[in-house]
Amino acid sequence: MSASPSRSAAAAKRFTGLGLIIALVALVLDQAVKILVERTMKLGESIEVIPNFLDIHYILNPGAAFSIGEDFTIIFAILQAAVAVYVIYLLLRKVGTRGWAIVLGSLLGGVLGNLTDRLFREPAFGFGHVVDMFSVQHFAIFNVADSFIVCSMIVVALMLIRGRNLDGTIGDPPKNNKTDADDEKTEPTA
Repeated sequence: MSASPSRSAAAAKRFTGLGLIIALVALVLDQAVKILVERTMKLGESIEVIPNFLDIHYILNPGAAFSIGEDFTIIFAILQAAVAVYVIYLLLRKVGTRGWAIVLGSLLGGVLGNLTDRLFREPAFGFGHVVDMFSVQHFAIFNVADSFIVCSMIVVALMLIRGRNLDGTIGDPPKNNKTDADDEKTEPTA
């Protein structure tokens, strides 16, 4: 039996596949941009793209957003792995709409992009530094994966505020407040 009555097996496969494809595209795009920056720029180098607004600035970030928690890189790797596993679970078992498949696929791709850095980049497995490159003036330096994560979480928040459930229903599911007395009233008499 499926996780949701409104989710057919064909729809489940289609939405799961869509989410996983989007995750793969986000992951490949993130890693390709990071490799391009590493191969064409020196660490710390900056290239002005839009004057007084956007630069490409190559840095390595051992921490989280805004370089917070630089001494806890392994914790971030573990948390990112847990998020990835949970999002995959949601894609496989709960998602019943194209919108949720797209947004969760985007989130998964972003998380996997940064997790890949933490696992496989220097200085060591699980302690790798994340490559960041987009520098918006008076803001953080971030990467493609960060953009996927932030944008998808904004959409998740909006979908939840609007009552869009993972299975495609809108609002809270109807509550079954039936009592035993109600059951007796509805039972057929002989």
